[in-house]
Amino acid sequence: MANSVQAKKRIRIAEDARQRNMALRSRVRTFIKKTLKAIASGDQAQAQSAYREAQPVIDSMVNKGILAKNTAARHKSRLVARIRTMA
Repeated sequence: MANSVQAKKRIRIAEDARQRNMALRSRVRTFIKKTLKAIASGDQAQAQSAYREAQPVIDSMVNKGILAKNTAARHKSRLVARIRTMA
């Protein structure tokens, strides 16, 4: 248990950051799942529009430090590859 005021404050700040990071990570996963669901439906136009919505969200998570650069690139690459195979 934290004894000093500074340590108690760090605990509060760390919890706030954890909650924020969980929400952002969930947001990325939601957009990826929406894109995968659109791909599974078989409608290429819908899949492309879902990907266009997901791409800036994925990129912004890299800037915020939620995802590593290569992880984001891998997700985007795999989504694009699946969309291309629909044609």
